[in-house]
Amino acid sequence: MMLCSQAYSKQSDSITVEFSEVMGASGYILRAETEVGDFLSETAVTSSPGTVLQLQPYTDYTLSVMSVNSAGRSQPSAPVQTRTVVVAPQLNSTSPRNDTILVTWSPVNHAVLYTLCIIKEGSNSRLKLNTSDPFMTFDDLEPGTIYCVKGTAWDLDGRPGDDLTVCQITRPLSPGTIQVFLTQTRSGGLAVYWQMVHGADVYLAKTSTGQNCSASGRFCMISPLSCGQNHSVTVTAENRAGTSNPSDPEEFITFPCPLEQVWVDEHQAGSCWVSWNKMPLVEYYIAFVKRDDGSEERCNTTDTTCHFYCMCGYTYLITMFTYNQAGSSPPGDVFNYTTIPCCPEDVTIALVSTETLEIMWSSVRGAELYETTAGEIDDVIHCKDTAPVCALSNLRCNTQYSVVVTPCSEIRGCNRTCKPHTHETAPCSPEILSVSQTNSSSSVSVLYTAPNTPNTTYTVTAVGLTDTHTCQSLSTSCQLTQLPCGATYDVTAYARTAVGPSLSSYSVPLETGPCCPHTLTVDQVTQAMTNVTWSPAIGARSYVTALTSSRGHAKCHTMDTHCLMGCITCGTNYSVSLEAISRTGHKAECRYHGFSSSACCPSSVRLYRMANKSLRVYWHSSGPQNHTVDLIGTGTNHTCIPPPLSSSCDVAEVMCGDVYTMVVAPVNQDGSKVTFCPGRIYSGECV
Repeated sequence: MMLCSQAYSKQSDSITVEFSEVMGASGYILRAETEVGDFLSETAVTSSPGTVLQLQPYTDYTLSVMSVNSAGRSQPSAPVQTRTVVVAPQLNSTSPRNDTILVTWSPVNHAVLYTLCIIKEGSNSRLKLNTSDPFMTFDDLEPGTIYCVKGTAWDLDGRPGDDLTVCQITRPLSPGTIQVFLTQTRSGGLAVYWQMVHGADVYLAKTSTGQNCSASGRFCMISPLSCGQNHSVTVTAENRAGTSNPSDPEEFITFPCPLEQVWVDEHQAGSCWVSWNKMPLVEYYIAFVKRDDGSEERCNTTDTTCHFYCMCGYTYLITMFTYNQAGSSPPGDVFNYTTIPCCPEDVTIALVSTETLEIMWSSVRGAELYETTAGEIDDVIHCKDTAPVCALSNLRCNTQYSVVVTPCSEIRGCNRTCKPHTHETAPCSPEILSVSQTNSSSSVSVLYTAPNTPNTTYTVTAVGLTDTHTCQSLSTSCQLTQLPCGATYDVTAYARTAVGPSLSSYSVPLETGPCCPHTLTVDQVTQAMTNVTWSPAIGARSYVTALTSSRGHAKCHTMDTHCLMGCITCGTNYSVSLEAISRTGHKAECRYHGFSSSACCPSSVRLYRMANKSLRVYWHSSGPQNHTVDLIGTGTNHTCIPPPLSSSCDVAEVMCGDVYTMVVAPVNQDGSKVTFCPGRIYSGECV
């Protein structure tokens, strides 16, 4: 008969059964069942001892053994009562400090005591502690070291249950000897170095701004850094247990920030100040001022302003750097400052016509276009062009203009400081108001306007077919002298100043008075009629001849060079004048020697026969006058010269039977006798 010697439990899920083996058995079956019958398990084994698995912890089981061969199985052996042990505590380990391990677990059912055994990795020394609490703290451990802890629970029967081992590393020490270095990279970085500690898997460097880096070695890089900050950095070591305490902080400042706002003030031409706002954590500033032709200035200062010379017409590229003990800031934005365009220095103004000024100058630096204005015309922009030339036209004559050439650029606008250049336009043209002949036939007075400033010289020119006459004056009139008679001219006037001459005025035709005839003769045709003849006069088209006396006058208007004039009073002294008239009505008053008409023929002429073949002639004279008596016959002629102032005369030896014409005529002072007195017919009859 097979006996089950004993059964015991060393694991909470199994019971080991020791039994005596029997002959002829090929195997054995271990039967385990609970007392309440809710579980039955049969496990085949080949020999003793055998173990029944998959049992519940701290549970009572009834165990029996059956032998088995080819014929079947035997009856179960006498049962044995046995209880499984409690489960092992489920250990949870942490290292709250670098010299401490805390082990905790959930209370195990039916356990009344716990045993924990701790051993350092690589060491043979052990520490065993008992506790009824569900936790255990191990102190005074080495930092960064692995410790293994085995835990076992004991039941009321004093049986140890399952054991469970956990290994836990303590936290590492804090890294020491922290060093920081700022790197000169584009983005700026911080290299953090530390002394490595035992048991650390990784190190974490962290700044007071929250930036961090990690590494398993002895340094790491924090990048990018913010500029212009004052911070500290700490390093912690990490392993599976957690992080160490932070290292002592290492203070550092980052490189300064670049300047955000830069401006340039040009208080006076050529002297510029670049300015900026003060930046924190900056020890000094360096400004690089580069001109667009390549020249460069540098300014090192702890102030917030920097002076540099700025010539007109250049663009200056200003780059600012700030410095502190960490180094230089990144270069800030390049600030462009363009000075105003230069003023042209070689401005020349030429009078190209009387009312047009041509302005020329050399191109200047920085100018993209030029505005040309004249100060006397309300600063109206007359030219706005890129070319260095301008023509100001339609200007007022005889006016001083203040011309300003203003260079402009799109960036800086216009340079309004350029000095003016003055130039005067040509004098205004005078206008001839009248041309009149003076008392002298050879002079003409020309009256004109004087629209110019005082001390302007006016020149009047009379241009004829063969000659030219001029006169000059500072007033509004000028007299042309020594003009020949009977000539035509075109009269113009112009003004002249230091600038030059004006345009000529409109021409006014001038015709001098006609010339007087060189010769004039008056011949008395009858007692009451004369014939006046004269030589042709230059420039005369018609003539008015006048004989004037106190007893009356005679006048004749003709285009011929002779005129027959009646109404002449005998015995009268006449003044002789001739008025030569041109085709335009100009007149020349010509005066000649006076003319005396012949004495009047006597009236009341009577003939009386006298004795001795003589005739006595009586007449009546208009005044004291000598006469002569002519008796003209067909055969003989007789002349009687009476005594002076006598009014009768006797003619002797007059033959009878002849017909006579008797004429009594006054005798002129020159001894000539008047030839146009009428005759009387007389027939001498013989008795």
